[in-house]
Amino acid sequence: MATVVPISSCLVVGAGISGLLAAHELREAGVEVTVLDKGRGVGGRMATRRFGESGGAVFDHGAQFFTVRGERFGSLVEGWLAEGAVAEWSRGFPTPQQTPEDGHPRYRGSEGMTSIPKHLARTLDVRSGEMVAGVDLRDSGWRVTAESGTGYEADALLITVPAPQALSLAESGGFRLASEDREALAAITYDPCVALMARLDEGESPVPEPGGLQIKSEPLDWISDNHTKGISPEPGLTIHAGPGWSSRHYEDPDEEVTGSLLELAGETLGADLGPRVRETSVARWRYSWVTEPHPEPCLTASSQFPMIFAGDGFGQPKVEGAALSGLAAADRLLGRG
Repeated sequence: MATVVPISSCLVVGAGISGLLAAHELREAGVEVTVLDKGRGVGGRMATRRFGESGGAVFDHGAQFFTVRGERFGSLVEGWLAEGAVAEWSRGFPTPQQTPEDGHPRYRGSEGMTSIPKHLARTLDVRSGEMVAGVDLRDSGWRVTAESGTGYEADALLITVPAPQALSLAESGGFRLASEDREALAAITYDPCVALMARLDEGESPVPEPGGLQIKSEPLDWISDNHTKGISPEPGLTIHAGPGWSSRHYEDPDEEVTGSLLELAGETLGADLGPRVRETSVARWRYSWVTEPHPEPCLTASSQFPMIFAGDGFGQPKVEGAALSGLAAADRLLGRG
């Protein structure tokens, strides 16, 4: 592990939970932090979308919920619960074969999964819609240039986007990674997920309580009703295809994806969904499931002016792992670990 020198400023690329939590920790320690993200909002796959007349249907179309296993993440979630950013959803989900209740809480954002990153971003300098075009190391530190033409400079650089994008960004200028760091990033792999959002007419939900059906198979992985979940005033299904189906059909036209996933979900639920569907939208997550993570929670690639990589491809999986990765990166930059 490289020893990181003290810093006074940091640029964070990626406004998912890893980048936002790291930025929080750094700002609390007195570091000047700017967060850059190509999206219109924050959160990455902790994403919520609204559509329909007057925006009547709300969909979590990326990450659906999260759990707590460790003390550090648990203390954060307790604070989010107290502040109204998080709510408990359930203590188990049915599968097509059974209805388990294991007593372990599953949490959601209070108004959708994006509520959590929005809550974190309130006190941060976040520049949304800022696509990073180039990264370079200069005598005074890191310079990041956006496609808008705006340049940003800082002592340290934290990159939290998916590893293939991070690898490309890191070497987009004159800086070159050490071979072992390049190999470590290239070894992180992902499976894609194709998601369908389907706004339904009023009526009984086809998804059993508590509004989520955990399939974890092929061709479908998950089906939820966002109304039963408690985030949408209208019925609206989120359907996630499994990684195999998603890989085979990732580039298919939206109308083909929509027809196939509605038919597959209807077969799984024992319901004819077609007549109830009022509106649909397809989302594609190229880097959805981490299939081969980096074993450590973050990776330091430069120490004089630190460059650190973090995100859900490092350490533990899922939302908690991504959060802990961001915290570990901040710890390293602050000399705490």
